[in-house]
Amino acid sequence: MMSRLAHWLIDLSRRNKAIILISTDVFFVVIALWAAFSLRWGELYIPKGDEWYLFAVAPVIAIPIFAKLGLYRTIIRYIEISALWTIIQATTLYALVFAFILYESGIQVIPRTVSPLNWLLIMMLVGSSRFFAHWWLGETYFRLGGNRRTTESTKKNVVIYGAGSAGVQLASALAYGRDFRSVAFIDDDKSLHKRKVNGLRIYPLSSLGYLIERYQVSDVLLAMPSAKRARISELIRLLEPYAIHVMSMPGLSDIAQGRVTVDALQEVDIADLLGRPPVAPDQALLKSTITDKVVMVTGAGGSIGSELCRQIIQLQPLVLILFEVSEFALYAIEKELHHLLTKASKSIEIITILGSVTNAQRIEKVCKAFKVQTIYHAAAYKHVPMVEKNPGEAIWNNIFGTLYAAQAAINAEVELFVLISTDKAVRPTNTMGATKRFAELILQALSLKAEYQAIRDAKETAIPEAIVKTRFTMVRFGNVLGSSGSVVPLFREQIARGGPVTVTDARIIRYFMTIPEASQLVIQAGALAKGGDVFVLDMGAPIRILDLAKRMIHLSGLEIKDEDYPSGDIEISFTGLRPGEKLYEELLIGNNVSETSHPRIMRAEEQIIPWAELGKMLNILEQATKDDDFERAREIFKLAVCGFVPQCKIEDLLSKQPGDTINNITN
Repeated sequence: MMSRLAHWLIDLSRRNKAIILISTDVFFVVIALWAAFSLRWGELYIPKGDEWYLFAVAPVIAIPIFAKLGLYRTIIRYIEISALWTIIQATTLYALVFAFILYESGIQVIPRTVSPLNWLLIMMLVGSSRFFAHWWLGETYFRLGGNRRTTESTKKNVVIYGAGSAGVQLASALAYGRDFRSVAFIDDDKSLHKRKVNGLRIYPLSSLGYLIERYQVSDVLLAMPSAKRARISELIRLLEPYAIHVMSMPGLSDIAQGRVTVDALQEVDIADLLGRPPVAPDQALLKSTITDKVVMVTGAGGSIGSELCRQIIQLQPLVLILFEVSEFALYAIEKELHHLLTKASKSIEIITILGSVTNAQRIEKVCKAFKVQTIYHAAAYKHVPMVEKNPGEAIWNNIFGTLYAAQAAINAEVELFVLISTDKAVRPTNTMGATKRFAELILQALSLKAEYQAIRDAKETAIPEAIVKTRFTMVRFGNVLGSSGSVVPLFREQIARGGPVTVTDARIIRYFMTIPEASQLVIQAGALAKGGDVFVLDMGAPIRILDLAKRMIHLSGLEIKDEDYPSGDIEISFTGLRPGEKLYEELLIGNNVSETSHPRIMRAEEQIIPWAELGKMLNILEQATKDDDFERAREIFKLAVCGFVPQCKIEDLLSKQPGDTINNITN
């Protein structure tokens, strides 16, 4: 009966709900006044003579005051404790106004204590009625999950890790959601253990196994948005043995800026698994090559390119030019950047250029037309197996695309040119790594050529300024989390499908860094450039891919299926190294490395091939690529790229005989 009544009340229109509230308050005002007289006289009070008009006047005074102070605009089932102050204000104002009328009425027999009693009673009745309705209707709405389609049985039982203000807010928010039911808190503070918050008991971490068994807990929600990454990483390691799905609240900055709400739960950031504490960026380095300058990003729609664009607009460039070969990627990043600028109330000119870096004339026209001052060259083919199947396109894009962009920078007198390189350029075993190292060699040779030009001009003309103005530099780092081709989104997808999770080799390790951190370090490294520098980013300790896969499975609340546990949920299968893939990646070719002013940026001194020699190699490489002669191209790589040892045969199908190509495809 009560449940049906609650459902009926919830479904009423706002107008009808307000009428019921007003009618209830009229009743409470009359009852409170009658009870005040009864308590004062110590017996059931019966009004006499003129006293009856006081019971008619009281609601006329109270209801307008209550309405003015917003008591009828509140949604009762969402009412918070802060509403109690509004109720106190409204009832106090009513009590004062009514007391004034009461003692100005001329009725001599009314004791003075009636007024404070009337105030206390009306405050108790109005306040308690609303919080009772909040509990009763809220419980009904909670069971409905906010609508008729959701039932209590469909919700997942969850434990909230962190009984601080963030955890309490999260529990309150989840109470009205449709997906989760909070059953307990876990907190490290021993003084809080066995206490209750919002009706939920606080337990130590050691009780998690008991909670999982008793309540069939499916998820642990980390409510520690201000915790440092090292602390979150430590917690995740402690939770791993339970094979329970771990989710987290967004960061405080995201909540404060209105990008997300407290209950916008998200998967555990894989960066938290690394436990790598961030280093605050040097603002002077960030701004020196961007603020009030014309900046261009090639490959602006890619993983690194797009994040560079996001970072760059925070630094107030004069103009940001997006150069991208993919129409959709260019459209997507332009739309996103305009949205970010609108939210931040910033005005920066964004220019979108559709084009390929292999089109030398177009990229030079862009540099000259917009007087570009800084270029971040992120355009490249980076997927190792895909490049092995299409080596010609990788050579055109990664090597000659870099050459054309660098030549355009020189001709347009661009101040700084930063190449986004990779750890796979160090002693490469694949075509992708070889092409990226060759691109590095081009910039090093151009920088060396500029030095010779400066010396020659100084001797012959005594005008030191008559030199190549562009500073070329390259920044080398490992894998970035969440990039296109990264194992992290692949593992997530495979886990969501029920497996198997595919790992190429149990021994394979990789360096990882978040895309935002990598992008910030790229910008700062560019500011440190003198010309021809090879900067290497500190990637921290390498991660074993098999361990990463296991942790992601456990943190999804699943068990690994293997010989020891055949009833597990997700199997890990080993597929073998792919064409061109290495077990271990390196960041340095030699040992000659020095520190810079930034703790995570190092400067490497490596072998340089003079431009006169490298130019001849480029001519041979260009002709070999046109002829699809990749055996010859490999010979050039072996000659130019230190430590290049191909891990596989040439995979390009078009370079083979037509009959062989068809047989290879059909087989």
